[in-house]
Amino acid sequence: MVRYLELTLTAQTAYAQLLEVAVSSLHSRTLADLPGSFAAKTVKGHKYWYYQYTEPAGKLRQAFVGPDNDAVRSLRAKKDRASLLPSLVPLARSAAVLGCAELLPRHLKVLARLAEYGFFRAGGVLVGTHAFLAYGNMLGVRWVDADRTQDIDFAHAGKSVALALPHDFHIDTVEAINSLEFGLLPVGELTGKAGATYLNPREPEFRLDFLTTLHRDGDKPFHHPQLGIALQPLKFMEFSLENVQQAALLSGGQCVIVNLPQPARFALHKLIVYGERQGTFATKSAKDLVQAAALLSCLKERRAWEVEDAWEDLLSRGKGWRTRVARGYAALASTAPELDLPDWLPLPA
Repeated sequence: MVRYLELTLTAQTAYAQLLEVAVSSLHSRTLADLPGSFAAKTVKGHKYWYYQYTEPAGKLRQAFVGPDNDAVRSLRAKKDRASLLPSLVPLARSAAVLGCAELLPRHLKVLARLAEYGFFRAGGVLVGTHAFLAYGNMLGVRWVDADRTQDIDFAHAGKSVALALPHDFHIDTVEAINSLEFGLLPVGELTGKAGATYLNPREPEFRLDFLTTLHRDGDKPFHHPQLGIALQPLKFMEFSLENVQQAALLSGGQCVIVNLPQPARFALHKLIVYGERQGTFATKSAKDLVQAAALLSCLKERRAWEVEDAWEDLLSRGKGWRTRVARGYAALASTAPELDLPDWLPLPA
């Protein structure tokens, strides 16, 4: 069964260039790249420059730049001229025209806004179908069955991973969501506190889910103080949040860099959660299986060793993990016999 089509070499090159330039632009940003303006003050006869800008949280800030010297004048000049890096707009448009998959504009706007607020810099990871779509461009293919969903899933390691963040690092994720003006409201918990899902009551299929790994408090939503939002713990999520990678997502000439799970771990995690879905979630189980089959088919040809390493890691986590993955494994072996799972990824008895 054909599960993906190869992108042309030109399309693959266009995506690689877009990713390289987008990542470079993240690392080369200076104060002058912030939306704002320079302002001069005269103190005791000497001229000093400040930079006024508005933080993502909405607070007006003024940063001291320095005295009126050549270095500061050079920084001001940089603000007035176009960036030396190639513009992302023509690169993103070129990649799309050549066949790279695009997201729905509204979905990319959500991701871009969270990126502006530092969500991905703080360790946030995009999961779910949007990650699956991104893997196509990353691997140089176009999925034959690329069902698009309205929900956007995010994950964060929560308490499980110690992040190297400044002690005063804080992101107002809720403010980021509200600033979109999409009418997204938090779904409340029984306790009355805001939960980890945001949706528009008039358009409930469009939702944002914030997930994390299971912790000692069980599946009770965990409020992450630095992200400023509640995260819903899920079993086995930690497997997907190791070896996170960066990818470029595009739509309508726009581009945003996000973190994604390693493709191999994403695919194998689908087999783990397959057996966990019941009742009304059966349809989602079928989608999990389709995505796992497509990804593993592609990875077997391109990065088989990554899948094999991730599989060994999964099996080493104990009997409970092996038992959980067995159901999804059996379903995938039946759905995608071309993978020859028993020979490629044997499951211990």
